Amino acid sequence: MSANQPINALDGAVKAKRISSIDMMRGAVMLIMLLDHVRERFYLHMQVSDPMDLNTTSWELFISRFAAHFCAPIFVFLTGVSAWLYANRNPLQPRSAREFLVKRGLFLIGLEIVVINISWMGNYHTLWLQVIWVIGLSMLTLAALINLPRPIMALLGFAIVFGHNLLTPIQFMPNEWGYSLWTILHDRGYLIADGVLKVKISYPALPWMGVILLGYAAGPIFSKSSIANKRQRQLLQLGIGCLVLFIILRGGNIYGETLPWQMGNNLGETLMSVFNLTKYPPSLSFLLITLGVMFIGLVGFERLNNQFGQVLMTFGSVPMFFYILHLYVLLLVYSISKYVFGANHGELLGVDNMAWVWLIALSLIALLYYPVKRFSAYKQASQQAWIKYL
Repeated sequence: MSANQPINALDGAVKAKRISSIDMMRGAVMLIMLLDHVRERFYLHMQVSDPMDLNTTSWELFISRFAAHFCAPIFVFLTGVSAWLYANRNPLQPRSAREFLVKRGLFLIGLEIVVINISWMGNYHTLWLQVIWVIGLSMLTLAALINLPRPIMALLGFAIVFGHNLLTPIQFMPNEWGYSLWTILHDRGYLIADGVLKVKISYPALPWMGVILLGYAAGPIFSKSSIANKRQRQLLQLGIGCLVLFIILRGGNIYGETLPWQMGNNLGETLMSVFNLTKYPPSLSFLLITLGVMFIGLVGFERLNNQFGQVLMTFGSVPMFFYILHLYVLLLVYSISKYVFGANHGELLGVDNMAWVWLIALSLIALLYYPVKRFSAYKQASQQAWIKYL
């Protein structure tokens, strides 16, 4: 998207600012994701369930994990937006994004299998199909539906996002017909539970397909013909609407979450119960709160013009490069640390509290910033097609 040529200086300025806000949002969630992955490396002895067990989860662990909830919804939604921007680079000559989506979708699935999976544990005993896999699969779904009228696509996206919680009672046993397809679409579990290589679906795909459809349908909000004030007003309306609907549905335990919230011994415990949401697959409440905050955040980032915004934009400009880089750096740092200090929690090496997790994450942000910045500059200057995939 950053390679698009503006029609005139005014359009170029508006477009750059708009795309910058998207890159800032991506950069922000990438840094939050880094924090969560540091937790999974150095705080795994205090692993959390989904939803979290509030009897064993501390408030600082809860907040860190809840912050990580924003990463996948924002990336999937903005992937849909980016596909619309690609298809409508020239408003006078729109083009199909199908080839764009198919190539990148297959590329992401291949990366998940070949490159990313081994970065988690340093071995290949289990193939974990996680967020990169589900983004790739969602892109392929969008490619298949790309010729639908945009209003129909929006209605389909809404139907999936708002209706998939009704499918929760449907379950299949591993030996039943339909188990594999349902595991891919809705129920987290093993596709292959035995043998040399096990395969587990960590991110059921159906709700994410709905999210990417909604992102594509929302693409015109970010059109270069869109007036900034109008766009910001639309985003605020979407954000406030999502949050109000979350308050109504979640506050009354009406619909949209499989685990009802309960009153705790104090306000903090009650709030933790309210925001203890299902991620696998993402419940309607999960998507309302995360996407609602994203819409409002995009307005804030569009108005942000300082060094902090530039840092976020740098990380967000090459998200796949940063994703792969930070996973392997974490694997290397953890392996060296375990070799030097030894395991202190069974077979794991871990720190004693979340403050250390935050400190390690901040150190890695500083360490990785300049490689990311250099690669971002290289990507912008490069004419090689493959480099754009990162």
